[in-house]
Amino acid sequence: MAEHRLDSVRDTVTRVFSRELPAVLTVDPGDTVVVHSLDSSGHLERKRTPGEATPRMFEGLRGHCLAGPIAVRGAAPGMALAVRLESLRPDDWGFTAAASADTPLNRRLGLAGADPAWLLWELDADAGTGTNQHGHTVSLAPFLGVIGMPPAEPGEHSTTPPRAFGGGNIDCRELVAGSTLFLPVTVPDALLCVGDGHAAQGDGEVSGTAIECGMTTRLTLDLETAPPVPTAHALTPAGRLTFGFDQDLNEASAAALDAMLTWMMSLFGLDRATALALASSTVDLRVTQVANQVWGVHAVLPNGAVR
Repeated sequence: MAEHRLDSVRDTVTRVFSRELPAVLTVDPGDTVVVHSLDSSGHLERKRTPGEATPRMFEGLRGHCLAGPIAVRGAAPGMALAVRLESLRPDDWGFTAAASADTPLNRRLGLAGADPAWLLWELDADAGTGTNQHGHTVSLAPFLGVIGMPPAEPGEHSTTPPRAFGGGNIDCRELVAGSTLFLPVTVPDALLCVGDGHAAQGDGEVSGTAIECGMTTRLTLDLETAPPVPTAHALTPAGRLTFGFDQDLNEASAAALDAMLTWMMSLFGLDRATALALASSTVDLRVTQVANQVWGVHAVLPNGAVR
């Protein structure tokens, strides 16, 4: 098995998903990639003052700055791409913004037209802490907000909404080191793109940003020919996860639960109604994010919940 390095430079980044983009790296199943991604906006320099405009990889605000695409030989629709997150190390600075856009949530919170607020973070990956300019210190739990493949349809597609097939901007805080995310392969060779490093985030990503940062991620890519769940799902230190995405929170919740029931039926040899009964006493439904045009919900079956 080989190990590859991918850095974010002009020729190795994108801000759209598209099956027509040429791969910047091609790997075999089982290979490892060490990839450095810029923050979601592609900043090339840290912000020294709140709201400061600093150089970015791309002009304008279109899409996340992502490393890739990475082609995986042999990947084909019907399989799942297994993305094993071996380690994640944030860069030494990051930021969080709030009230920076006119959204339904900001209007509901009385922040429409308000001046944006910025937190500038000094990140200490060795200590696992981040401290902002006000002196608040938080624990870090780094992960990538975006891990995904392009939709099967031709053309350019936004990186903002997550998708049950192919993944993308899932923004799930449970996808820390030691997790494996399984994504249904949407196009030949997968064409995986990754980025949107988050040093820390709460469930919901309620301001629309986490602690946005550059990230060095060591990940191993493999193929699963018979995935137990047809949509995106994960094995994490917290437990098994399934996901639902929809403009309707009820539908997003039902989709996440539906996928979890499918997994539990396979794991425990249950019919669907019995799986639902067992899920009622073991499975948590959590709002993944409220920031990405569609609601995200993840269902969690904690490790050891059923013995």
